[in-house]
Amino acid sequence: MAIPPGIELIFKDILPNAFKLPFITLLLLKLLQQSPFGVNLPTWAWVGALATVHPANWIVSTLYNMHRVKNEAAARGAMLVPRVKGGSFELIGKIRNGYMAEGFFEWSRQYGQTYIFPIFGVDRIMTMEPEHIKAILATQFDDFHKGEMDKDQFNSLLGSGVFNSDGEMWKFHRNMTRPFFSKVRISDYDLFERHAEETLSVLADRLAQGYPVDFQDAVARFTLDSATQFLFGKAVDSTSAGLPYPPSSSSSYPSSFLTSSLSSETYLTHPSTKFVTAFAQGQEAITLRGVRGKYWRLFEFWKDEAAGYRKDVEEFVNPILDEAIKSLMRKEEGDMNSGSVSVKEVGEEETFLEHLVKATKEKKVVMDELLNILLAARDTTASLLTFSVYVLTQRPDILARLKSEISEKVGFARRPTYEDTREMKYLRAFLNETLRLYPSVPVDGRSPKHATTLPNKNGKPWYVPAETRCVYSVFLMHRREDLWGPDALEFDPDRFLDERLHKYLTPNPFIFLPFNAGPRICLGQQFAYNEASYFLIKLLQKFDNFSHALDVQPSQPPPEWKPEPGTTKGRDKITLFSHLTMSVKDGLWIRMKSLHETLKDGQK
Repeated sequence: MAIPPGIELIFKDILPNAFKLPFITLLLLKLLQQSPFGVNLPTWAWVGALATVHPANWIVSTLYNMHRVKNEAAARGAMLVPRVKGGSFELIGKIRNGYMAEGFFEWSRQYGQTYIFPIFGVDRIMTMEPEHIKAILATQFDDFHKGEMDKDQFNSLLGSGVFNSDGEMWKFHRNMTRPFFSKVRISDYDLFERHAEETLSVLADRLAQGYPVDFQDAVARFTLDSATQFLFGKAVDSTSAGLPYPPSSSSSYPSSFLTSSLSSETYLTHPSTKFVTAFAQGQEAITLRGVRGKYWRLFEFWKDEAAGYRKDVEEFVNPILDEAIKSLMRKEEGDMNSGSVSVKEVGEEETFLEHLVKATKEKKVVMDELLNILLAARDTTASLLTFSVYVLTQRPDILARLKSEISEKVGFARRPTYEDTREMKYLRAFLNETLRLYPSVPVDGRSPKHATTLPNKNGKPWYVPAETRCVYSVFLMHRREDLWGPDALEFDPDRFLDERLHKYLTPNPFIFLPFNAGPRICLGQQFAYNEASYFLIKLLQKFDNFSHALDVQPSQPPPEWKPEPGTTKGRDKITLFSHLTMSVKDGLWIRMKSLHETLKDGQK
C-alpha cells in the first residue's frame, strides 16, 4: 500500500527539519549545563531558546544566503534579478486567476521582462527575453535540465518519458523517437484522410440536427485517432463516441430529449472519453504542483491525484500495449531462424510501439514514453486547430483568403497532397500567426545544474543561483510590441509574408518559439503543421460561414475585462485555459454551414 503523499512529506521532510534544530539546541544546552562551568539556565530560558531557534535560523540563513548570492554574483560580474514583493498565497492568486499569464504580465510592467517570484520560500525566475530563452534552450543547453523538482511533480503521470527525463534516459527516449518523424512518415497524408473524413462526418451530422458543435472536442478526437494510428499502427477510433451536446440543450433544439440523453450517455461512457478526461485532469493536477512547489504533497495529503488519473489512462492504453508485446513475441518466435534485427533499425512498416517494445520489454518504460508522445501528438495539434477555427469565427476576411488559396492550389473536389500544402504560403502564415498569439505551450521552464548567468543586453549579465527554476513564457514574448512591432496584438498572418518578417523575425528568430528550440526542440513540429494543414483544407472544402455559438458557450470572459494596452485581455470572446497545453475552457462551441447549404442560400 502506497504511503499518502502528505504523510510521506511530513516524515521525510517536515518532521526531520522541525525537530533537528530544537534537538541540537537542547543537546547544546544539556552539554552547557554539565560542563565544568555548570551553567544552569532557568526554565524560561530553555523554553525561549527552543521556541526561537527556527525563527533565528530563518533570519540568519536568509541574511547569509543574500550575502552569499550577492558575493557570487559580484564574483561573476553579474547583477541580481529583481524580486517581486508579496506573500506566497498572494502571488499564487495572481498566477492562477485572471487572464492567461496576467500576473506575469503585470509584474513585467513593474519589474521588467526578467524577475524572481518567490513562493513558499522557493525562488523562481520568470523571463520573457528571447536571449534568455535562447541561452536556456540552446547556447547554454548543458547548463540547464528539467531538474529534480520537475521529475518529482510530473513523475506520477508522465513517469520517465522524454518530457520528464534528463541525461542518458532523455537521450534514449529521444533517439528512439527521432526515426519516426522522418519526412517519408510525416508526409503520408493517407494517415490523416480516414480520420479527417470521420470527424467531418460527425460534425456534419450534429450540425444537421440543428445543434452547434464543440469543435475542440472533435479535433481532440481527430488528433487522438491520428496519433494512435501513427504510433500504434491502429487507431483507437475515439470519434465513434460521437460529440457532446451543448450544455444548454433544451426544447428549443429540434432533437428530442431522449435522443440527446442516449447519445450523451454513449459519449460519456466511451473508453476514449474516460481516457481523454483522465489525461486532462492529470495534467491539471501536475500543473498545480508546479505552482505549489516542493510542498505540493500537503495539497494532495491523502491521495496522489495524478497517480489516480495515470491508472485510468493505463486502463485505456494497456490492452494496446499488451497486444503489441504479444504480437512481437509471436513474430520473434516465427523469425527465430532468420536472424535478429538491430534495435536501431526502423522497418518501413514498423510502428513506434513495436520499435519501443523491441528496445525494451520493461512495460513501465514503454508506457511512460507512449504517454509522453501521445501528449505531444494529440494535445498540441488539437490546440492549434481549435484556436485556428476560433479565429475563423471572428475573421471572415481571413477565411475568404484561405478559401481563395485552397481554390487556387487544390480546388474543392480532391484531397490535398504534401506538395499542395508546401505551396500554400498563406495557410502556413495563418498557422504561424495562430501559434504566435495562441501557442500550444504558453509557459515552460528549466533548472540550472549549477550557478550560472543569463545575458543582459543592457549591461551586466543576470546571476542565476543553482537549482533556481527558470520559467519562460512564449505566450507573453510573442505579444511584445518591442519585438513584433506596434501591431503585435493584432492577428495578421501577413506579418510572416511581408517586410515585417525580415524586419523582426529573420534577424531575431528566437522571438518565435511555438515548438521550443535547441536539442530538445519538438521532433513532431512538421507532423503538426502537416496534420493541421490537411485538416483545415478538408474542413474549408466542406464548410463555410463559421460563427461562434456564444448562446451556448459555457465559459466567457467577464464583462469587466476591457481591452488594455500591451495585452489582448478583453479582446477574446473565449476563456483561455492551460495545464501543460493551452485550450479553450469548456470547449469551443461553433456553428458552420456546409457548402451545399451556402450555395442553396445563394451565397458565393
